Amino acid sequence: MTVTERFELYSFWRTSATYRVRVAFNLKGISPQEHNVNIDAGEHRGDAFLRINPMGAIPALLDHGSGQSRTPLTQSLAILEFLDESFPTPPLLPSDTHSRARVRSLAAMLAADTHPLITPRVKKYLTTTGGFDDAAWRAWQIHWFTAGLQALEQRLVNEPGTGTFCHGDTPTIADICLASLIAVMRVFKIEVPDIPTVLRVMAACEQLDAFVQADPSRQAGAPQA
Repeated sequence: MTVTERFELYSFWRTSATYRVRVAFNLKGISPQEHNVNIDAGEHRGDAFLRINPMGAIPALLDHGSGQSRTPLTQSLAILEFLDESFPTPPLLPSDTHSRARVRSLAAMLAADTHPLITPRVKKYLTTTGGFDDAAWRAWQIHWFTAGLQALEQRLVNEPGTGTFCHGDTPTIADICLASLIAVMRVFKIEVPDIPTVLRVMAACEQLDAFVQADPSRQAGAPQA
């Protein structure tokens, strides 16, 4: 079994969480088999996918090389750490405990505190039950993108661990989470002011092919310009 044959990734072109996993696979030099789950068509709520992930959230990963292929891996942060532990080079976490905790904290600000507020299931609830029209939903997106990225900006400016990337001079899980949020923000054509350090780090990420190839616009199913 090749490494490519080992992994099946259930994905969707636009999702921030799928972007994270794609970047990690790219950094590790692995190309999983991808299965498109069309969120816009409701396929993530179909019986076939709910048997893989009862939450109906994308992505999900099947590992046929570990003896645990019947247990899908879900939640992008868990998948990132799984890949890093399974394929340690290049590392996605620093070597010392304090630095690892800082990177996990930065990643969680983005993937756990900010991203969940702008997901399709939140939009569906707010627009069907919460009384939101399109303008209110867009204002909601702008508010939470801005709150999350401006808070990250303050940390990157004020904490000594910041380097070329969120932590030091090599990309980590924190950079993957940052880039995933900005990539999706661009899909929605939203800009956040007063985040020069965040944008500098994003520019450094975009110098790396692993991030470029994970861009939503390059994925199967993305709208053609």
